[in-house]
Amino acid sequence: MAQETQRRFALVAGEASGDLLAGLLLDGLKTRWPEMGAVGIGGPQMQKRGFESWWPQEKLAVRGYVEVLRHYAEIAGIRRQLKARLLREGAGLFIGVDAPDFNLDLEAALRKRGMKTAHFVCPSIWAWRPERVEKLRAAVDHVLCIFPFEPALLAKQGIAASYVGHPLANVIPMAPDRIAARAALGLDAEAPVVALLPGSRRSELRYLADRFFAAAALMQQARPELRFILPALPSLRGDVEQLLAASGMKDRVQLIDGRSHVALAACDVTLIASGTATLEAALFKRPMVIAYNMNPMSWALMRRKQLQPWVGLPNILSGEFAVPELIQEAATPRALAEATLAWLASPDKVHALQQRFCALHAELQRDTPTLCADAIQKVLEG
Repeated sequence: MAQETQRRFALVAGEASGDLLAGLLLDGLKTRWPEMGAVGIGGPQMQKRGFESWWPQEKLAVRGYVEVLRHYAEIAGIRRQLKARLLREGAGLFIGVDAPDFNLDLEAALRKRGMKTAHFVCPSIWAWRPERVEKLRAAVDHVLCIFPFEPALLAKQGIAASYVGHPLANVIPMAPDRIAARAALGLDAEAPVVALLPGSRRSELRYLADRFFAAAALMQQARPELRFILPALPSLRGDVEQLLAASGMKDRVQLIDGRSHVALAACDVTLIASGTATLEAALFKRPMVIAYNMNPMSWALMRRKQLQPWVGLPNILSGEFAVPELIQEAATPRALAEATLAWLASPDKVHALQQRFCALHAELQRDTPTLCADAIQKVLEG
């Protein structure tokens, strides 16, 4: 039984981007330990690798202080039950994949009871909420970092960490095939295409979708030849269809089941919600306009803890506003439309941005599965 427990890893990934990262992590772990089992909370990418999800991942996909408060009782109950089950059934290691608000407290509790823990994706303590350093130090044996500057920052705080590269940098080709992506979606090879990515959570759709669709309507008025595509998770497709119908854009926006990577490969520019998807867009070398809107109270609280002037990952990694950011009141339909159309009218700026994104891609490209497995093996042997 003890040996069986050691061959089982527990993971929690709380949203679509975490599911993608965790799926790639599982590839590396299964190569190193072919007979390992993996349990916890995850989505379809993890489950395709044989992961056993004890709760639907969507239960954790909530963002913003006010939104989390509304669901706090249910989320806290899931965490208590998960902790009890893991302590009862055992696991050789717990890996929290992003979702620090859920995972760090769970990791600390499991580690206190003797379970080894790791966290995949360093919480963005360099961007906001630096107080998380103390919580991270208590919670984990090791942090798997996806950005090259993070291990040195954590070492100063006495936290063991390894730079493993960003898994997406190895999945996304350096030169995406736009023609093949358009053919897969039935799009004209020459038509200008805008990808709308208003987020992968219901709360994001609630605050962003109407603005994105109104912006799309304005863009089409200015340029009738534009085509719009929107990748939607199957669990959110009904919500998106209702919002599109209410906006009057239902027949003008092509919905795609998932396949956000195909949409990014196919498009000329994307109007996109702040989050991991913005880095994916950068790796696809696509110009973008980053937008975000959330409950005003949540934004007021978050803004006080913000350490940098940027919210989008491409800008944070560039150290400047490489792409426009329109946040809260600034994210009006007209402003979103004008910023998006500006990219279509500026091929020289697009080319310069693509060169910058190629350099970023190369910096993030590492043998992530092997480096993750190396770090995890040291934790297990430590």
